[in-house]
Amino acid sequence: MVADAAARQVVMTRATRLGWRLGAGVVGLAFVLTAAGAVLGGPADVPAATAAAGAVLPGAAAPGQGVRILQDRLKAQPEDAGAWAALGAAYVEEARVGGDPSRYPQAEEAFARSLELRPDGNADALAGRAALAAARHDFPAALRDADRALAVNPYGEHGLAVRIDALVELGRYPAALEAARQADARRPGIPVFTRLAYVRELRGDTKEARRVLELALDSAATRPDVAYTATALGRLAWSQGGYEEALRQCGRALEAEPDNLEARECRARALAGKGELRAAVAEFEEIVDRSPLPGRLVALGELYEASGRPGAARRQYEVLGTWAGLARAGGVNPDLDTALAAADHGDRAEALRAARAEWQRRRTVHTEDALAWALHRAGRSAEALPHARAATATGYRDAAFLYHRGMIERAVGERAAARASLNRALVINPAFSPIGAREARRALDGLEAS
Repeated sequence: MVADAAARQVVMTRATRLGWRLGAGVVGLAFVLTAAGAVLGGPADVPAATAAAGAVLPGAAAPGQGVRILQDRLKAQPEDAGAWAALGAAYVEEARVGGDPSRYPQAEEAFARSLELRPDGNADALAGRAALAAARHDFPAALRDADRALAVNPYGEHGLAVRIDALVELGRYPAALEAARQADARRPGIPVFTRLAYVRELRGDTKEARRVLELALDSAATRPDVAYTATALGRLAWSQGGYEEALRQCGRALEAEPDNLEARECRARALAGKGELRAAVAEFEEIVDRSPLPGRLVALGELYEASGRPGAARRQYEVLGTWAGLARAGGVNPDLDTALAAADHGDRAEALRAARAEWQRRRTVHTEDALAWALHRAGRSAEALPHARAATATGYRDAAFLYHRGMIERAVGERAAARASLNRALVINPAFSPIGAREARRALDGLEAS
């Protein structure tokens, strides 16, 4: 109880510092939830559905200032449907950047007002409402509204982008690839390029993903676009063990936007990959202090463990558990985020519950992996194995997925398969996680010795 209260206080203190609103007696948390798991081996907590939100939403370029300007405009011209749609988009962007879920109902009201004023032909409001649904992880609704927006304007960048996002997050990868190709033919640009790259990556084609991202970076004309695409290249390089290349790309991103947290996280992961744990810890401490997302909390905790600081690691994991409770109270679904984290560092029964719940909602490689690992950690490895194999069936080159699969194969007695999976994980990304990589090597040593 004392530890839980202390952890809750840490989250609430950070929430206050970040300007999160208190509502109904709880801190409302609207984090961008990870689509790849809350371990150091996963990418930053930015799913495909929100990865380039600033480039997707009309009127979303400057959240705080944009909201005030639009509010002033609507005081003078309350019947301006376009301004209402832009205000809704700006609210969604504020929630994405600042972690403020109170903006989502405001966004919903703004889009509804826009559609009330202009019920026909209002592609901006429909696309904005689709992005709002994606931000809330209601991907069927996101797909419906994106389709409605495209029925009005087949060339709308926002509708095209969110449609790809929704298909990806629903696990409909062939359809997502076709949607990305169609969007590229209709409206080529950075929002489409980055999504096309991600779909390629999910299918195991990292070479093509990198080529597309390089094209996107070459075409980037603004500092935010340079920062976003360079960070995406850095993350891709890190995921394939290219730590020096990751540092180079994330350095380029930070030249464009010196305080970009995603780029700083990319840099911290690359430093950890090179064994520079002290520098990685210092970077993550600053990032987590400002934005305590689940993947970041676990990453810092595992770095503390690897640095011989178990007490500090434990405190990070306690904060994460408290975060999940507060997130649910604030209307945020944290199941995918918490499943992996709880399986390794918390309540394994809760991890399995969360993983099952998310898997029932959508069948993606990430939900398959989360369910596989939660089942394994709960002692149900035979049941876990089909899910671990489904998670890697697309060819997605994710070291953490292969580590999970290898450990599950070892547990069910498939020794040759386990050796192959664990070796491949460490070849792809030898430092995908300070804890996971250590366990993978230890398991391999045991398999070889016997």
